[in-house]
Amino acid sequence: MKHVVDINQELIKKYNRPVPRYTSYPTVPNWKEEIDVKQWEDTFITRFNVENHTKGISLYVHLPFCESLCTYCGCNKRITTNHKVEEEYLGAIEKEWKLYRKLMQQTPVIRELHLGGGTPTFFSPANLKRLVEMLTRNSIIHPNREFSIEGHPNNTTGDQLDTLYALGFRRISYGVQDNDREVQRLINRHQPFENVKRATEHARAKGFTSVNFDLIYGLPAQTLESIETTIEEVITLRPGRIAFYSYAHTPWTNKGQRLFDETHLPGPAEKIALYLKGKSLLTKAGYVDIGMDHFSLPTDDLYNAWKNEKLHRNFMGYTTQNSGMLVGLGVSSINDVGNAFAQNHKTLNDYYSTVNTGKLAIKKGYFLTDEDLMFRKNIVDISCKGTTTYTKAQEQALEEYTFPELALLKADGLVEFDRNGLKVTKLGHHFIRNICSAFDLFLQRNNSSFDKPIFSKAI
Repeated sequence: MKHVVDINQELIKKYNRPVPRYTSYPTVPNWKEEIDVKQWEDTFITRFNVENHTKGISLYVHLPFCESLCTYCGCNKRITTNHKVEEEYLGAIEKEWKLYRKLMQQTPVIRELHLGGGTPTFFSPANLKRLVEMLTRNSIIHPNREFSIEGHPNNTTGDQLDTLYALGFRRISYGVQDNDREVQRLINRHQPFENVKRATEHARAKGFTSVNFDLIYGLPAQTLESIETTIEEVITLRPGRIAFYSYAHTPWTNKGQRLFDETHLPGPAEKIALYLKGKSLLTKAGYVDIGMDHFSLPTDDLYNAWKNEKLHRNFMGYTTQNSGMLVGLGVSSINDVGNAFAQNHKTLNDYYSTVNTGKLAIKKGYFLTDEDLMFRKNIVDISCKGTTTYTKAQEQALEEYTFPELALLKADGLVEFDRNGLKVTKLGHHFIRNICSAFDLFLQRNNSSFDKPIFSKAI
């Protein structure tokens, strides 16, 4: 049985251009640098009243602190070994949550809670408990809720896992990235595989039903041999989900990435070879390629959501929960209420000073038009289902911008499409970001955007 398709090197060269990852549409660079706070609050209230009693809401809390810098990382983080910062930060989160609670005209129904970072397991068990109890106090917990956290294999403790389990957490995602010592040295993430194994076994022993790993291909000094070793080691632990991300080299926004340059990194052909090697090993081991960068065992809920066409994609990646409303708390966090986005201040000083004056910490954002909503649905459908349909209201924009781009994609065997809808081919599955970009009117109306140093390259 053949698990992967061959990819022509000319296609790799042709489509290896900067395009978004499409965790949102419109993408963040197209948002307004200053958001109308009153309009945002009014929109939030309206959407909350619709979504809360029908589906419940999702909460994302950004915990930005890390004890050391991983140089590949593009997340918003603060490097410190001073754990006294936990107190001030949790105080600010509580103030921010209270501001949102004032906007809520019903008791919030929490369907999804995710603690991301940074390194959430930087926080002590007592402070993790304080945070979660503060958020869930006087709230309703949805019967189908999912509570999850991102953990570092080096510092996740048994006490933390005990605390989180007692609070209702059943899923943990560990950042593994790569097991090769030389790769780890270059990215400054010294993490013996024994630590990964121990952290995984501890989580399962405590009762966590879903343990997931993040891996990255395209890191400095990676080779086919090293990535094969990493994945062979990883699959011995049978994580339910594996996110196999392409390394996003964006040194113009992430200063840590300037510690290595293009000469340290695999070229486009080498990088796709790393991906194909990883995909082959994962699929042979029983994992299913369910979407952009994600693999799942058939026993995992994410696989069932994909199979039943209920998979959803947002700023947390792929999720089984589509609450229709994501409330983001903490520095740089993003809110998504369906027809509007709002992102918090990106620096701790600005975040603290804003919430301490009794104001929401939002800085930039975007209110979606009817056209945005239609094309957003296309992009979400393609990334989650591999198919999409169009509406009559989209006809003019499709004719002028999208269909000409799809014709080129079709000629290369990446899609099948007609006037009613589109289907991604098996070959096209490796170019999902490019296919999504055909429906990105912000890019299609300004093709020069493809050449700007904003997004990472597709491959």
